[in-house]
Amino acid sequence: MTSRFAALIVLLAALLGAPAAYAQSADGTWLTQAGDARVKIGKCGGGICGHVVWLREPYDTATGQPATDSKNPNRELARRPMIGLPLFSGMQPSGPSKWSGQIYNADDGSTYASNVTVTGADSLRVEGCVGALCGGETWTRAGR
Repeated sequence: MTSRFAALIVLLAALLGAPAAYAQSADGTWLTQAGDARVKIGKCGGGICGHVVWLREPYDTATGQPATDSKNPNRELARRPMIGLPLFSGMQPSGPSKWSGQIYNADDGSTYASNVTVTGADSLRVEGCVGALCGGETWTRAGR
């Protein structure tokens, strides 16, 4: 009877510990679904941060100058370079391999509620929502 109880305890411990064993890190550099940008994600406080580290087209074709956050409604922020641009804010853990917070979309200069989920060793699901309308894309790990 004691050996059955010990076996049950070991089995329960293994099952309860299983989700943590499968939690994956978002740390690393990720290629957006369109392949036009790479975003470096790392630990930041208790959550994660992400910023642009590469662009397929790093220069503004009209000016020949480095691309800036030109769609940002704040004139001062609209002058900041796209390389180094922070995309995530307040991204805190919300489940195994999942973080929730806000994401900045430089294509329209807006910030959206967001979830980031590691869905595989080399895939990351990034979603943004405005009210009940949500959209997302899958990013792939770059340079493994």
